[in-house]
Amino acid sequence: MISGLEGSGRPGIPGRTATLYVISDGGGSTAEAVLDAAMVQFPDVAFTIELRPGIRSREQVLHVVREAAMSQGIIVHTIVIQEIRQILVRECRQRIIPHFDLIGPLIGHISQQVGQRPILRPGATRGIGSDYFRRIDAIQFTVQHDDGQSVQTLHEADVVLVGVSRSSKTPLSIFLSMRGWRVANIPIVLGVPPPAKLYEIDQRRIVAVTIDAPYLAEIRRNRLHALGQTPDGDYADLVQVEEELAYCRKLVRSGYPWPIVNITGKSVEEAAKEVIAVVESQRVFDPYEDTETHSQESSDERPS
Repeated sequence: MISGLEGSGRPGIPGRTATLYVISDGGGSTAEAVLDAAMVQFPDVAFTIELRPGIRSREQVLHVVREAAMSQGIIVHTIVIQEIRQILVRECRQRIIPHFDLIGPLIGHISQQVGQRPILRPGATRGIGSDYFRRIDAIQFTVQHDDGQSVQTLHEADVVLVGVSRSSKTPLSIFLSMRGWRVANIPIVLGVPPPAKLYEIDQRRIVAVTIDAPYLAEIRRNRLHALGQTPDGDYADLVQVEEELAYCRKLVRSGYPWPIVNITGKSVEEAAKEVIAVVESQRVFDPYEDTETHSQESSDERPS
């Protein structure tokens, strides 16, 4: 988990801290995985994570709600015991504490769909096997290798995404990691050579992510607006964006070359499937690979 300095700043204000309370009547691993995927979207925020597993009584709920109220925290919970969940929600509403139920609504919808009542047993799982641990490892690896971090272990990635700022590298990386792929992503900055390590790893694992210039410029303008900054600088300027994309294309063609996936107008799911297909096709058709083995692998799941 990511932890930061404690502070009294209100959640969501750029440059401040945010305190997140992970509340569960089980172990809390479900909420932790979701938070990992969410927090990486806010690299400038210092998060403080307060884990509160095993919450199964009214007194425990009242205690943690008071804590969250004092620190202006956000509560994220996966409470399956209906009575405890109702107490928690009621107390959060009374104290005007932001709270998010990650499992209750889903259980309710599934119950209606299948016509069966849930067992509502805290900590119940479908069984933890090697696949579960592989996915957890992939998520941790991907978070540690986001935005050019931990370049020294880049060779351990199943997929390496390269692209300019705001080209959806991080959302794609997280989506793929939740399906068991160890993903790293490297930002391409105009006029700055990529790290040398990028050219030392298996080039068939590298995929360039691109996006149409007008669409990217609009995304960057919206990003600046969300941060309370003026969009008048070079970052969201269309001419500057086109130069960055042209520089990225030049780098892509100068090497292996790396295949390019254009994510314009595509959902994360669609783009991820295309990235996986590209990586798998390079493995399948490489004469030095075991093509029979790779051809039997799923296009959606990382090979074990």
